Amino acid sequence: MGKFKNKQLILNFKDRVLKIFLKFCYFSGVLLLMSCGSDNSKKEKNIEKDKIETNNNLKENSTSKRIVFFGDSLTAGYGLEDVNDAFPGIIQQKIDSLQLDYMVINSGISGETSAGGKSRINWVLNQKVDIFILELGANDGLRGVSLKETKENLQVIINAVVSKNSATKIVLAGMQIPPNMGQEYTAEFKTIFPVLAEKNKLSLIPFLLKDVGGVIELNQSDGIHPTKEGHQILAKNVWKILEPILKEVD
Repeated sequence: MGKFKNKQLILNFKDRVLKIFLKFCYFSGVLLLMSCGSDNSKKEKNIEKDKIETNNNLKENSTSKRIVFFGDSLTAGYGLEDVNDAFPGIIQQKIDSLQLDYMVINSGISGETSAGGKSRINWVLNQKVDIFILELGANDGLRGVSLKETKENLQVIINAVVSKNSATKIVLAGMQIPPNMGQEYTAEFKTIFPVLAEKNKLSLIPFLLKDVGGVIELNQSDGIHPTKEGHQILAKNVWKILEPILKEVD
């Protein structure tokens, strides 16, 4: 009987040690993933900074006017083989075909939130900007970020652009989200963009993903990011608002 109890105690002890070891492995794994995510974010922002410095070095003597697309994965062309197939690249192709003297700068970062945009806006404004197209907020909505916070962050970005050069024309891309966070949140999220546009007298793209969002054949397998064909439609949505501004600035 004593031997049985001793064996049972040993087994219980081993079981407890194993559980502690597994918990340690789990939390170590989580911390490692968090660390990697942080490193990747830093790498993306460092790449962005290098990109801006390169643009300045290569184009500082250029007389071309600059259009900066400041956004998230939609702007960055997530999932596309060629970033030039994303809507900012298509806009550049359209501009070139019309022989207009404008240069498109793609300043999109996948996964970017309005808070992330707020933290890097000063880097982007270290270059000449004639037209600034703001496409942020979708990731906030998908993550359930406070609507007040999203609105305030976007306002800070707008203020930074105006403060740097009040002559810069700002275009705000309107966004909508699925009702995952509830109807009230979804409806109020949609109003953020027209309210900010009216308050700041900005040009507004009513809904960037019009005729693309929710259309299976125009989106990648994740159902969120547009295909190459989807980006063609996004470019048309942007061009409708951008074209008269180009003539105005020109």
